[in-house]
Amino acid sequence: MSGVGRRAVVSAAGGAGLVAALAACGGKASEGPNDTVGPDGGTGGAGGKGDTGGADASAGPDATGGVSQTPPLAKTGDIPVGGGKVLADRGVVITQPKAGEFKAFSARCTHAGCTVASVADGVIVCPCHQSRFDASDGSVKGGPAPSPLEPTPIEVTGDAIRLG
Repeated sequence: MSGVGRRAVVSAAGGAGLVAALAACGGKASEGPNDTVGPDGGTGGAGGKGDTGGADASAGPDATGGVSQTPPLAKTGDIPVGGGKVLADRGVVITQPKAGEFKAFSARCTHAGCTVASVADGVIVCPCHQSRFDASDGSVKGGPAPSPLEPTPIEVTGDAIRLG
């Protein structure tokens, strides 16, 4: 008899299915973690419109000329009015529902824990099961999500947006 038994084949097939299922729930749409999605639905990727390559991760001078303890998440100019920016690596999504009004929420969908992928036309969208959240308050607008996105406190100083 040849080397591979029935149990090995069934076990390998089951493992491959599990990997595919986990990848679907934890995966993202084609957008990168720092892509900007404006109200028109357009994105800015590496070198794209509205993307500055992300916020500077090093601490820099704050509005008073001193050195800030917390690096900025983003700059206000990175967040389009009516849209937002998903910072998957930081676990936060920042929105600007109205000019000069910035909000932040957990980027983790309350349905299956996937990372939300886009913000456009005042709506934050999770790519896994299409849950939709209001960009002004994180409330559920549609889909299977059972509860709103958790608010994340932020501070806006000058053009820097930092965790609050």
